[in-house]
Amino acid sequence: MAAIDTGDTAWMLISAALVLLMIPGLSFFYGGMVRVKSVLNMLMMSFGALALVLVLWVIYGFSMTFGSSYADAGYLGDVSQYFLLNGLDNTEAVIGTIPATVFIAFQGMFAAITVALISGSIADRAKFGAWMVFAGLWATLVYFPVAHWVFAFDDFVATTGGWIANDLGALDFAGGTAVHINAGAAGLALAFVLGKRIGFGKTPMRPHNLPLVMIGAGLLWFGWFGFNAGSAVGSNGLAGLAFINTVAATAAACLAWIAVEKLRDGHATSLGAASGVVAGLVAITPACAAVDTSGALLVGLVAGALCALAVGLKFKFGYDDSLDVVGVHLVGGLVGTILIGFVGVDTGLFYGAGTEQLVKQLIGAGAVLAYSFTVTLILGKIIDLVIGFRISQDEELSGIDLAAHAERGYELTDNTFGGVLNSSKGA
Repeated sequence: MAAIDTGDTAWMLISAALVLLMIPGLSFFYGGMVRVKSVLNMLMMSFGALALVLVLWVIYGFSMTFGSSYADAGYLGDVSQYFLLNGLDNTEAVIGTIPATVFIAFQGMFAAITVALISGSIADRAKFGAWMVFAGLWATLVYFPVAHWVFAFDDFVATTGGWIANDLGALDFAGGTAVHINAGAAGLALAFVLGKRIGFGKTPMRPHNLPLVMIGAGLLWFGWFGFNAGSAVGSNGLAGLAFINTVAATAAACLAWIAVEKLRDGHATSLGAASGVVAGLVAITPACAAVDTSGALLVGLVAGALCALAVGLKFKFGYDDSLDVVGVHLVGGLVGTILIGFVGVDTGLFYGAGTEQLVKQLIGAGAVLAYSFTVTLILGKIIDLVIGFRISQDEELSGIDLAAHAERGYELTDNTFGGVLNSSKGA
């Protein structure tokens, strides 16, 4: 049995907790971007996905992702191999240099946040029950298989892993394909299934709480160090490289986004700064261990500029991606994944390595995009036909928070203030 390295274990425990923190961070980021009548629903969609997906992960998700591939084909892990974490949920099991339980927890957070990311594309209009059914089925049919393709390396956890990681050789250090392209393609498909919000393109749908958006972006940036540097699965130089590249790319993307805004609209906005941060984080995720710091800056600059432009595509092509999951996560994930083929150290075209790695990156990105979009579109339409995916028009107009959860995000009425003031005067 391999010896446990306490330094690696400590870092991976922290990294798992940091990725968990990203989910409430995402909730705040999304929650601030919607109108006041939808804020609780956005938080609940993320928290609901977190709870459900982690349960499925423990039961069979880890085994589907990191179990030995059926028939050595590289498409799906053996569900029975680690069912209910068989043989791994003890103090003796080791993966690499850390306890197996720590690695399982860390990867489980990836599964949960990937599902939560999709929710931003259907803000204001999805039944909560239908969303939870979708979350469980999508994790099972899309995320677990795709994560097997990308994250399951031969002889790391089980004997044979996924085809993208081992046969194709496309590089994705922390989830540009498995997380962001995957979620972005799914968000696009669900936007088609549910249709446009009432008043889309005609009625202003401004964010109700921009400070909440910026708090969410800050928490995402903080937690993302666990996401990226934690993917080194140890406290080592690779983690350090991923860490500094995450710093550099994210800062560059923030600047690029607000520069585009200033040139295009005359103003650099707080929403743009927060969105630029997330775009940079998304783009550097697959590339953070494949590029040097100058490459990371380039990735961030390109992602910030392109994502700032891409968020307007929904108005041009007529799909209602409410919170720009497509414009940020799909486009940002594609930018980071493809740019590895250009600026990857020793593998990129700009380093004289030819186009071989670029072709691999394109195939990997395209396969995940096509699979996720197709399966999500079919899954969403089946759910819509069987139980209905969208709330009624009256419920949408009055607000999904009341319709789905019988609560309001803020109870700040005149009577409330009057009661407080009156009691203060009485005291």
